Amino acid sequence: MKILIVNAGSSSLKYQLIDMNNENTIAKGQAERIGIQGSRLVQKARGQVYEISQPMKDHVEACRLMIDALTDQEHGVVKSMDEIGAVGHRVLHGGMKFTKSVVIDQSVLDAIEENIPLGPLHNPANLMGIKACQEVMPKTPMVAVFDTAFHQTMPPKAYLYGVPMEYYERLKVRRYGFHGTSHRYVSARTAEFLGKKPEELRIITCHLGNGSSVCAVAYGKCVDTSMGITPLEGVIMGTRSGSMDPAVVQYICNNDHLTVDEMLTICNKKSGLVGISGVSSDMRDVMAAADDGNERAIIARDMLVYGVKKYIGSYAAAMGGVDAIVFTAGIGENNDVLRAMVMENMEFLGAKIDPEKNQINGKEIDISAADSKVRVLVIPTNEEIAIARDTLQLVSAL
Repeated sequence: MKILIVNAGSSSLKYQLIDMNNENTIAKGQAERIGIQGSRLVQKARGQVYEISQPMKDHVEACRLMIDALTDQEHGVVKSMDEIGAVGHRVLHGGMKFTKSVVIDQSVLDAIEENIPLGPLHNPANLMGIKACQEVMPKTPMVAVFDTAFHQTMPPKAYLYGVPMEYYERLKVRRYGFHGTSHRYVSARTAEFLGKKPEELRIITCHLGNGSSVCAVAYGKCVDTSMGITPLEGVIMGTRSGSMDPAVVQYICNNDHLTVDEMLTICNKKSGLVGISGVSSDMRDVMAAADDGNERAIIARDMLVYGVKKYIGSYAAAMGGVDAIVFTAGIGENNDVLRAMVMENMEFLGAKIDPEKNQINGKEIDISAADSKVRVLVIPTNEEIAIARDTLQLVSAL
């Protein structure tokens, strides 16, 4: 079966077509600047790049262009959309209603809409992408895969905040966590790589990219994660502040006469690496500036390293030890210097890396030193395959 994976943003639509017979990606593409002047679709397939530049007023038109690209006589990869057995959609926030992926029906659409207050930046776009695909592919079954689902195994002591319980009971204020599909895939692949069952291992997965989160996976289940009710909590990120005293928001709002919404925009889009360094939200640019002696870039780099170190230490304590520490995502997979900085002086945990092995980037590898008691791995994430596998399993049971 061929499965189409869709990840819709507010003005973009990313997609991959995967042949589940061999789990190979047949084509991948992105429609960008939807509803904005200069919109276009770029698709890569069979070693070629195919581009369509024309107005896309909404996600429905973007979906139609996606279908045109996939079925194009010269550049396409399928003769008709009948060859596509199902569509898997990445959805950010499933709230407390979804502990696993589900086939989409009206009740699922209603639940995604209900969770918009918890995921105001992503859920509306995810919903638009689903409805657009339903309009242009009305007979194709569709599945929702939630970023939050993997973290629903956290116990109350990990997911509750220290505010009056009425806010949890009435407004569902709690830690939800994100990047769940990535943490689930990487932790399962780690167990497979080590020749173990997930139920035998305590794993700390470090998903480090423009958005970053750390997850404690004890014996196959998430027991804690760094992101919170939104993806804003945790370590500093490309443009996000990460965790801080909530009174910082009040103090800045009162002094600069900002609304809370304006301040949260600053925390989400103008903070983190770019806010501290003044250089860029891209870690590669920050590291280059740090190497040149830029003091603010050095601080930004060190803040991320320090934050990841603290989560690794606290999660090892929470799980009563750790068997594997895993790096994944753009920074985690490709920045050997940052990995080395994070793992420096971790011998007290029994974790030590081999400097030569660590220099290998972008591939699955054990970078542990020979005498390391804890395995330190780099496992490239593959959220699309995880979504495709869930989709295949669910639609095969229909």
